[in-house]
Amino acid sequence: MSEQVKYTEKFEELPLIVKILLFLPWTGGLASGIYRILRYLETKNTTTLVVGILCFFCIGVIVGIIDLITEITKGRVTVCAE
Repeated sequence: MSEQVKYTEKFEELPLIVKILLFLPWTGGLASGIYRILRYLETKNTTTLVVGILCFFCIGVIVGIIDLITEITKGRVTVCAE
């Protein structure tokens, strides 16, 4: 049997500078949305999916900035990414 690849774990293994560049305001919404949708596929938490979809349409920049702050302070994305 093959192990299921956990894409969010692969993201968390990236160097901090790469993650900071991904969460800058002009790309933060896209990166945050993709991360949360992949996280939903792993955990099946509906709130994570809803926030991930909203990142693409209206709250992406705000969530990207929050993700940038939590990535720097805690070392991982924590807000609505359970």
